[in-house]
Amino acid sequence: MGELNYIYAPESPLTEQFRCRVPMKGTRQLFLVNGGVQGTTAPLNISLGEGQVMEDILQVISVRTEGAPLEISYRNTLHFGKGSQARILLCSHTFTLDKFKTEEDVDITLEDDAVVDVVVMQNEHNEAVHNARFNIKVGAGASIKVSFLTLHGGSIENKIQVNIDGERGNVDLSGLYLVDGNQFVSNVVEMRHNVADCTSSQLFKGVLDNESSARFSGIIYVKQDAQRIDAYQANHNLLLSDKARIHTEPQLEIYADDVKCSHGATIGRLDENELFYLRSRGIPMKEAKILQQMAFAYSVLEKISNSELRERMENLVEKRLRGEFSNCKECSKNCC
Repeated sequence: MGELNYIYAPESPLTEQFRCRVPMKGTRQLFLVNGGVQGTTAPLNISLGEGQVMEDILQVISVRTEGAPLEISYRNTLHFGKGSQARILLCSHTFTLDKFKTEEDVDITLEDDAVVDVVVMQNEHNEAVHNARFNIKVGAGASIKVSFLTLHGGSIENKIQVNIDGERGNVDLSGLYLVDGNQFVSNVVEMRHNVADCTSSQLFKGVLDNESSARFSGIIYVKQDAQRIDAYQANHNLLLSDKARIHTEPQLEIYADDVKCSHGATIGRLDENELFYLRSRGIPMKEAKILQQMAFAYSVLEKISNSELRERMENLVEKRLRGEFSNCKECSKNCC
């Protein structure tokens, strides 16, 4: 089980370049530098044995650095044995303003009765391109929660394929994407219910400003005779500018008759009545708009199980919405 002994070394030169303020006490860290575990060229390979419990949160800080190839491709593997438990935080950052293109595959396998909580935070500079493909397999009685928080990136595309292969499998996917300038964010989800008696939920929300654009495409697929499925999918978006664009495409493909499956999508603007109410209570217009956006985002943020991590992510989102990150537009790190 040597893979579990990855610990971020405080004396590393990377510490002088970048210090992540997200992790709390009890978080173990490692750097993934240009696709390889710090000090090696090996991809990330985490494997928990049967019944093994990872007590600490493991934070993987994936960075792109100066002098590296502008285009790289790599695959990370996370395997959780029967009855194991883990909490993982996956962060991606850039250290220079080079026009990086990253192709990343993340394979996540849960054996029967495993319980896994994953938070994905994407925070790269405004010209970086990052295409991430998440391939998730869920066994009987296993449960996984994955929360995506996309703060920055020129073009970020997440393709998420989930196969629920065991009865009583449960999957909870959520995502919040904050997009401005000319940024583009895409989330494509394929949720496949391959057996009976399993559940899934999807909730993705976006806040778009300026000339930014985003896409959400999600499908709930229920295999023939996979009865007693309970599946839900929703995508909601706030457009803060007349030039912002969102394309949303929720879908159902069902080949069983005893199921509860639903989907929905909304596109809207800030609520004028709510803004009027807040202003009538003495709250300035700018602050009223921020409060309304934070309220919109909260239903995604509250899915982060760890309360301290959730609070820190809320703080990051608020800073982003208040435009505080724009003060660092000439910096590549977009520190967290």
